[in-house]
Formats: sequence, structure tokens, C-alpha cells
Amino acid sequence: MYFRHESEYYRAKQKAARRICKGWVKPRDLPSNAEIRDEIQSLARLHEGDRRRDNLKQMRIVGLRIMRMLERFRPRLIGSTLTGHIRQGSDIDLHVFTDSLEAVTMVLDEHMLFYDVERKRVRKDGEHTVYTHIHLKDMFPVEITVYASQLANHVFKSSITGKAIERASLPQLTQLLQHEYPDLDLEQSLDELEECPDPFQLFSALLLPLENVKQHPKYHPEGDVLYHSLQVFDLACDQLPYDEEFLLAALLHDVGKGIDPGDHVRAGLEALEGFITERTAWLIEYHMDAHRVLDGTLGVRAHRRLRQNESYEELMLLCECDRGGRVAGVETTDLEAAIDYLRELSYRCEY
Repeated sequence: MYFRHESEYYRAKQKAARRICKGWVKPRDLPSNAEIRDEIQSLARLHEGDRRRDNLKQMRIVGLRIMRMLERFRPRLIGSTLTGHIRQGSDIDLHVFTDSLEAVTMVLDEHMLFYDVERKRVRKDGEHTVYTHIHLKDMFPVEITVYASQLANHVFKSSITGKAIERASLPQLTQLLQHEYPDLDLEQSLDELEECPDPFQLFSALLLPLENVKQHPKYHPEGDVLYHSLQVFDLACDQLPYDEEFLLAALLHDVGKGIDPGDHVRAGLEALEGFITERTAWLIEYHMDAHRVLDGTLGVRAHRRLRQNESYEELMLLCECDRGGRVAGVETTDLEAAIDYLRELSYRCEY
């Protein structure tokens, strides 16, 4: 459960019992959900250290920002972000109450947030219930569960303790933040979130329009720029699956074609400025020169300057992926999965 191979306590306990005991185990002999949660927290403290505490504060601030957006739907923060039992990969869990899902998604659209809507059928207490979840792509993953307005005062039970779940309204979360972090300038922190958007949302916003940018069939028989970029990303993952900077360069190297096809490298770098590292920017800036190296048309001095950079080998590898990502009809990772992979890689690299 710590590594999220399983997300449900019951399934995790049954799988562990079969593996360890090689057979059926009486339910009363299994650990409780609370005991498992405590052991997961021990692992989180061991592996994540101080970064876990910093993430908790930031997750609560992000939660407050989303709750302010959705204030008219009486949002409630629940789960690990409220209780403090977060770990790597934890999401921000919110409940909202409305009889119109579209009213909620309209607010998210107005704030240009990326999300998916999931309707999940769950068997609970002998009955099948359909839950509506909105999965937000933000600095941290956010799961918003939409309930009918009449349930705003309903007492929900915890699957871990069996007791009423802890939840915080917007004023209560504000009070919690002021109490837990007395030196925190809350309004300034919220302003900084608005001024510094999630880079992965920016990447998606730059990449999505590329689906409508067609290329010369002689050089790009595969078709549009987005399809080409995803092919290059997949090839790059095959070569250096844990090099986040290299993979970002592979996915983003042509984003400028949706802005200024005449000088796509410059346009892309201007759009990405402040959101990518110097190394990623260098790989994007010189990926066209790498093609000239392979073609034998780049001058000796210019080639020598490229070779002096410590990422020269990755630049040439990016060029090979760029040339290889021009196959019509090949199956690729979709954009959402590519962004999710990079987001998770970025999160892991911080530890």
C-alpha cells in the first residue's frame, strides 16, 4: 500500500494473507486498517524525512485554494491532508455538495484546471452505489467527490476506524493553517500559487494545440506535431527512463511549432522560460544543430562547442529519437499518461 500497488485495505490484507499464510485467514487474525495506516506512516517518516512535513503544509495550502474556488458548494477537506497522514503520492481529498456536476466543472474550467470525471460503482453495506469523482491535475493530485446537496450534513464513516471521518470546512482549514504554521503569510502563499502555475499544466496547454499543427509529409509522414512529440517521448523513455530533464526535452522540443513555425526553437524556449531547467533548455535549443551534425552540415567550431557540453551524448540521443519518431500508425503513450509519468518522476526525484 505504501508503493500504491494496492489502494484498498481489504484487498491488501487478503493478498498479504495469501502470500504469507498460503491459505485462508480468519478476519479477526488480520491487522486492523488503523494498524496498517500507522505502519505506512512509519515507512513514510523513514523514507521521506523533512520533505514530508513541507509537502503537508503545501498540500493544505493547495487544498485551501481549491476550496476557495468551490466555496459555494460547501467544500470539506478530509483524509490524510487534514489528519497529517500523508505519504509519497498522497492526494488532496475534498467533498463538495451540489445537485449539478456541471456547475462544479464550470468553475474548474474558468480557472483553466485540467481534470477527469470518474463515476465509480462500489458495493458497500450490501448495496451498489455510484460515486462521482473529479480528479484534478494540480501541483498535487486532487480528488473531489461530488455528493447531493442534501448530504451536506451527513456523517460519513471512515473505512479505517469505522468512526465519523474528520473533515474541515473552509474557515476550519484556514484556522488550522494559522495554528499549525504561525509564521505563514497565508494570503501571500495563495498569491504565489496563482502567480506560479503548475508547470505540468503549462506543458499540457502548450502540447494540446499541436494536434492541429500538421507537418510536411515528406519529412514527417506520421502527421501532426503532438503525435510526433509523443513518439519521441516514448523512444526517449526506452533509452533514459529516469532522466526527467532529457524526457522533458523529448516531449517539449517542438512546442514552438504551435506558436511560431518559422522559428519554433526560439518560440518554444520563450514559452517555457522559468519552467524548465538550463539543461532541458539547452537540449531543446540545440536539437536542430544535432541534426546538422548527423547530416555533416554543421561547422567544425560549432560542433566543437556542442561537444564541450556535458550533455552532448544526450543531445545526440535526443536527435536519434527525434528522427525515429516519424512513423505513421505507431501506437504511442497518450499525452495525459506522459504528463503523469513526468509528474511522478519529478516528485520522486525530490527525495
